[in-house]
Amino acid sequence: MQIQQFYDKGLAHASYAVRCGRQVAVIDPGRDPQPYYDFADEHEADIIAVIETHPHADFVSSHLEIAEETEATIYCSKLLGAKYPHKAFDDGDRIKLGNVELHAINTPGHSPDSISILLLDELAQSRAVFTGDTLFVGDVGRPDLREEEAVGGHKREELAAQLYRSTRNKLMTLPGTTRVYPAHGPGSLCGKTTSPDLDSTIAKELKTNYALQPMSQDEFVKVLLEDQPFVPKYFGHDVKLNKQGAPSFEDSIRAVPTLSSAAVLEPGVLLIDTRPAAKFRAGHLPGAINLQDGGKFETWLGSIVGPKEPFYLLADSQIALDTVVRKSAKIGYEGNIKGALLAPLSLPATSPEVDVAQVREHPEAFTIVDIRNRAEARVPVFENALLIPLPELRERAHEVPTDKPVLVHCAGGYRSAAGASILQQALPGVEVLNLGDAITEFQKQAVH
Repeated sequence: MQIQQFYDKGLAHASYAVRCGRQVAVIDPGRDPQPYYDFADEHEADIIAVIETHPHADFVSSHLEIAEETEATIYCSKLLGAKYPHKAFDDGDRIKLGNVELHAINTPGHSPDSISILLLDELAQSRAVFTGDTLFVGDVGRPDLREEEAVGGHKREELAAQLYRSTRNKLMTLPGTTRVYPAHGPGSLCGKTTSPDLDSTIAKELKTNYALQPMSQDEFVKVLLEDQPFVPKYFGHDVKLNKQGAPSFEDSIRAVPTLSSAAVLEPGVLLIDTRPAAKFRAGHLPGAINLQDGGKFETWLGSIVGPKEPFYLLADSQIALDTVVRKSAKIGYEGNIKGALLAPLSLPATSPEVDVAQVREHPEAFTIVDIRNRAEARVPVFENALLIPLPELRERAHEVPTDKPVLVHCAGGYRSAAGASILQQALPGVEVLNLGDAITEFQKQAVH
């Protein structure tokens, strides 16, 4: 028997293949099914089952595509309301995989339809539990993603109470040696304090996970709902898409229109320029938003751009362009791309360089906009900065006073490139400056 973890760092998403002999079950697959096909081929095995622990909010799953390609059965809870062909997989249900078994455990809380999957070996010993977004290493899943009517209208307090019972009555009663394999790692917006470790054991979590310590249900609900991170715009969209089942990954990417760099772009349509900030400053198309391709590109794309908004995607090489198109597809945004194009040779608009010495000596000469998340901004870097987290900036740009040059900062420089370009577009005629990675020297002073 073999357990293989596949980890997508950009989305902090972990998926799994469980192999016994020549049979494979895939759990919570990402949008690109190829890694799972490659794994099965390498072991001369067949994918016979695809299991969804819940309809994911933060990425699009390839469960339907894998099932159509391999004739595997999709398993998920009957509570999910799946619109694709599937078998119900709830308490008491099991899948035989060679001489091992996978058992369903209903563990609602992160979502009302969440399941965990217990792997029992040939001696019926509990070997591993795949916990989806119910239990992470060092954390549990957030219970506040299903409140909109479009995704069920479930109150966060009720789901948090369900999560209390799921952890106490189901997962915490498993043998301590059972390995824990969650669907997310550090940096995921499906939790708040996830450990850098990508797997654990029940015994270790009982000892070290804050959410599993002795406390009443009311205390648990209060602790869990405190300081949850923001919810990106795309999360509800992906829940609905995953309930339907997404179309083929490669076919969807091939359908994205490719434009020549001389193409006339439709006015009023967002342009996402994914080049490095220095290149963007030196020249860009008017009104472009500089969302650099980087470790969290997908999350920020889906936080700044709404799931129904069309946009153009621009990069400076064909490889870079292909990369950002594929990343957009991982969150189900490939259909929003009105055209993908390489940067034209002539880029008329430029952004001013910031004079760091002047900021140091006269911060009061600027309207300073802090675009960090609220929890990060508890320790202010500049007095009297206006806090508008990046996911809210397009909607709240009109709140920024324009009587002085505007200076945008985040925590490390990546987000401020996007934030400055959003304000540059929203506040024509105003000098908008990006403090970039120079923020780190000001943060050191703020700490001391």
